[in-house]
Amino acid sequence: MNIIERMECIVREAASLMDNDFEVTQKDGCANIVTSSDIAVQNFLCERLSEVIPGSAFLCEEEDRHKAAKEYTWIIDPIDGTANYSRGIDQCAICVGLRHGDEITDAVVHLPRTGELFSAVKGQGAYRNGKQIHVSSRPFEDSIMCTALAVYHKESMEICSRVILETFRRCNDIRRFGAAAPELCYIAMGRCELYFEYLLSPWDYAAASLIVSEAGGVLSDLEGNSLPLDRPSGVLGANSVRNLETLQEIVRKQ
Repeated sequence: MNIIERMECIVREAASLMDNDFEVTQKDGCANIVTSSDIAVQNFLCERLSEVIPGSAFLCEEEDRHKAAKEYTWIIDPIDGTANYSRGIDQCAICVGLRHGDEITDAVVHLPRTGELFSAVKGQGAYRNGKQIHVSSRPFEDSIMCTALAVYHKESMEICSRVILETFRRCNDIRRFGAAAPELCYIAMGRCELYFEYLLSPWDYAAASLIVSEAGGVLSDLEGNSLPLDRPSGVLGANSVRNLETLQEIVRKQ
């Protein structure tokens, strides 16, 4: 098997650890929690993926695995949407992106509760359950935007609210699914067209960013630059360059 096939198998195996028997611990108040499943999935992924590329580094959400100084680095969110997971909501995902140098080359985002597995290899397109996917061609006025109010940074609620309100005036509608990677994958397959988050960590978007770009979508930070893979960033996404530029314009005015 090649790397992406091995990643898909390992991620599917890890999903078996996301059962209904888990403990919840607060990391920084009730808005930021970790479950025993997060820890179990992350430990499993790190152990198995280290066999795929011996000597590779890991950048993960849980337990201080935040070193990414080697040629190959696995960027992992064991459960993106932990709050959803803890409440039985389907939008939660295991996310694994392989960084080589300054770019993500292989990515898997798996939503065990919906049975969807999104994957991409740089230059080879994006896929959902083995079938190629592509962004929609909808214009801004017919677009649906996925977003959130930065629950970990509530001091930014006013600017987030202004961006959401102005976008809502000009687009079709707004969605808030509560997990970044699934929302980005929904753009990749044409369910939604726009994305705005004021601040995310690399493990929230690294894997899904490749899936979006390989499906024909575009991404940037809030200033229009490429998304960093080593530090938190705001994230904008769209199904087309024109729609991304319109969203960037809205953000700059707030």
